[in-house]
Amino acid sequence: MGYEIDFLPVGNGDSSGDAIAVRWGTPGNYKVLIYDGGTSDSGEALVNHVRQHYQTERADYVVSSHPDNDHASGLSVVLEELEVGELWMHRPWEYSSVIRDYFHDGRLTDESLAERLKTKMRAAYALEELATEKGIPIHEPFQGSAIGPFNVLSPERDWYVHELIPGFEKSPKQKAEKSTTNDILAALAEAIRMAGAWIAETWNVELLREDVETSSENESSVILFADFDGRGVLLTGDAGIQALNRAADFAVLYAVDLPTRLKFVQVPHHGSRHNVSTSVLNRIVGPRRLVNDGTFSKAAYVSAGKESTTHPRKMVINAFIRRGASPVATKGWNIRHSHQMPDRGWGPAPGLSFASQVEPWE
Repeated sequence: MGYEIDFLPVGNGDSSGDAIAVRWGTPGNYKVLIYDGGTSDSGEALVNHVRQHYQTERADYVVSSHPDNDHASGLSVVLEELEVGELWMHRPWEYSSVIRDYFHDGRLTDESLAERLKTKMRAAYALEELATEKGIPIHEPFQGSAIGPFNVLSPERDWYVHELIPGFEKSPKQKAEKSTTNDILAALAEAIRMAGAWIAETWNVELLREDVETSSENESSVILFADFDGRGVLLTGDAGIQALNRAADFAVLYAVDLPTRLKFVQVPHHGSRHNVSTSVLNRIVGPRRLVNDGTFSKAAYVSAGKESTTHPRKMVINAFIRRGASPVATKGWNIRHSHQMPDRGWGPAPGLSFASQVEPWE
């Protein structure tokens, strides 16, 4: 049983997104899963990638990890141009009648709340409409669901409906898209601000915090785990500490020791330090090594904008290295992790190094 995981770059400036393709199986019997599609441009790149490298016009499973536009927009292109077997996505607007009382607004009706959620998550709703039009079956990926060889570790349905969806409406409004020029200027400004502000971090000192938070939208990310003949693969989307801990709890129930089984892990939320902590990485990736012996037992891939100065954070990369996970970032490049799959003639992607100076906490 071979498998390969491809991370395609999303965006040209400071912004980051996810566009991931997975193929597994044996010659003549391969299956394909698309996990997030980034922007429309990266959706086109995904389609071309599947055609060129996987030599098929079919994606057996398409998964929208959560409704952010930088993850869902490109999936509409995938549904338009490829034959799709199943679409897995959450549809929070379907639960408006359940959650309306959580909002202190007497003007809200079930219908108006549903419309508000559809508008806020326009890329995700457009995906649902397209799938319905094409007759593609839609399933909701809640904890315990199976998507081919992948099992959904999070979110659990009741947590999603009664805690996360109400938080969607309270989360910050999505930022307006910036031009590439503005992206570059913002990146330069961030670099200037950070100059001279770095702080020291050693192998034995980890500066991640335990009390950080991310948005409810990010916590709703679909966390997937698959075991390919003893080689564990974990996809995390933009999940934060709450979701990752719940995923670890669920794995324990099924006697899955994630740190032992993992050979590949997606670094959550483009390497943001608001999504991970020392304790949750110990549960997911493994405990910190006492010494830096320069060896790695697993791979950690991260989607990060080519010009981004904030993704991935150096202290997050250091944390993965301490746990024996070799980190690699897209930064404008296609990157591939594979086992027993046809050679493409691609060289190994350069890994990120341990940093003695990391970004300060604001």
